[in-house]
Amino acid sequence: MENFNIICKSERVFLQVQSLVFKFLKLLIRLKFSNVEEITSKELAQLLLDSAKPRPLVLDARSQTEYAVSHIETATHIDFLTPDLAVLSTFPKDNPIVVYCAVGYRSAKLVQQLDEAGMKCIYNLSGGIFQWANEGRLIFKDDQPTQVVHPYNAIWGKLLKAPYHALE
Repeated sequence: MENFNIICKSERVFLQVQSLVFKFLKLLIRLKFSNVEEITSKELAQLLLDSAKPRPLVLDARSQTEYAVSHIETATHIDFLTPDLAVLSTFPKDNPIVVYCAVGYRSAKLVQQLDEAGMKCIYNLSGGIFQWANEGRLIFKDDQPTQVVHPYNAIWGKLLKAPYHALE
């Protein structure tokens, strides 16, 4: 029983450290990209459900490999390094655009580029798909719900709660 208590305490400590590291990382991203507007996963989830408001264009700025493992249901993949802005030209200019990646860095950089290109109503998903999944929100693969997210790499993957971590 004592070993069980030690393991449970260790797991609680790990989850607390994981949460603090994630919060610190999100703070660093906000500081580096201070001109980028953010949206929380809760706000995005509400926006996706609200039929009275314009449906946002959700862009996944991760690699194609990451996207193939899972993504937010309505997301369209966009290449982070060489984004094809043609996908945006068909979308109504006054509708919001939400960009996400694993934790928010690549997407914040892309939001900044889109803003500099004159796009309006663009938001970075705070915490990215890791935050979305860690909160138990639905993610999809091939139009079917799934439970796992590509961990990006072994280090960043530690920010994902264990049940959502896709093994590479």
